Amino acid sequence: MYHGLNYTIEQVVKEKGIPKETLIDAIQEAILSASKKKFGNHLDLEARYNDELSEVEIFQFKTVVEEVNEPDSEISLEEAKKHDPECMVGDSIGIKMDTSKLGRIAAQTAKQVMLQKVRNAESDVIYNEYKGKIGDIVTGIIQRIEKNHYVVNLGKTDAIMSFKETIPSENYRQRDRIKGYVLEVEKNQKGCTIQLSRTHPGFLKRLFELEVPEIQEGIIKILAAAREPGERAKISVYSEDPDVDPIGACVGVKGSRVQAVVQELRGEKIDIIPWHKDPAKFVCNTLAPARVSKVYLNEEEHAMEIIVNDDQLSLAIGKKGQNVRLASKLTGWKIDISSESELEKSSKKVIDELMEGLEVSEILARVLHDEYLRDAFDIAKLSPEELNKITSISIEDCARIIEKARDLAKKAKKEETTV
Repeated sequence: MYHGLNYTIEQVVKEKGIPKETLIDAIQEAILSASKKKFGNHLDLEARYNDELSEVEIFQFKTVVEEVNEPDSEISLEEAKKHDPECMVGDSIGIKMDTSKLGRIAAQTAKQVMLQKVRNAESDVIYNEYKGKIGDIVTGIIQRIEKNHYVVNLGKTDAIMSFKETIPSENYRQRDRIKGYVLEVEKNQKGCTIQLSRTHPGFLKRLFELEVPEIQEGIIKILAAAREPGERAKISVYSEDPDVDPIGACVGVKGSRVQAVVQELRGEKIDIIPWHKDPAKFVCNTLAPARVSKVYLNEEEHAMEIIVNDDQLSLAIGKKGQNVRLASKLTGWKIDISSESELEKSSKKVIDELMEGLEVSEILARVLHDEYLRDAFDIAKLSPEELNKITSISIEDCARIIEKARDLAKKAKKEETTV
């Protein structure tokens, strides 16, 4: 029943990529399980794969004794010598059993255990292979469409692509070819689950890597990517070599490289932004084609107030706020955009309040406003030395302004508590 296994093992090893030792262990365990079911769990049994005979042998181990009291675990010296002439009392010897006595049910058990082991081993092989592919692009065929996801055949295994992970305008049918970004690889009771995505920013970065040899070679780096899938995306690029133009390389001759990516992403518009180490300049680059007039930096809150001419405001913000949203995602800075006239209106109110509350000149109030020190609470936190560095007025005047700010802050807090 278990003869001629070598051929089967070789086939499974070849087709499934499972190590031979893993398969042999699974077969031995399966036959042992079936043997114990047939002959009894209490017996000391062992399964060994005989490569030469191409079969699994079952051995029952017994202790050699002068007088047998427990026939299931003991054997007389006289009987034992028939199996091993050199054995002595106290030795443990294995006696080969006749596995032809294993019935149909036991054989079924063996088959089930073996299949389960093979499935587990196959799952391990797939898990180990695809775990290393997280963040890579794979190609597959849509096998079937389920309630909220596609099942994608990758050749050796299937992957899942949730509808949420596809570009909104996309609609796939059975047998369609599809590219996906390996998002997650998880091991579970059913085997191995591979999650794919087409909306992840990493998918965009990888597509450019496939199209642009300079990225593969490490000359050009994509430092960040932000997307609103199917609509618009921004990537920031940097060249390690000053002679290589990162934007030109990503765009390609007559836009060939960027167009290949756009096509794969169903017409998603892609802005390629030159990275800059100065965060203010970098943010200004991300808002192009809008022209920026002024930038107010608030490092503590990791925020920037961007001022543009009135005619540039809608361009900087973008359709439904898309341009500024993507710029914020790409740079990691919180970005507020105002027009010159809006700024003048809001800043005049703040400057007037600072002049009145702190009893300072308009010039000093403007300096405080431009340094993001726009209310009593912000100024009250400073030391006279810190305020002196910002304003260049005397330490004594700085101390007086801070004291005034603290009084205003206390008064405001008291009024808040009363309300």
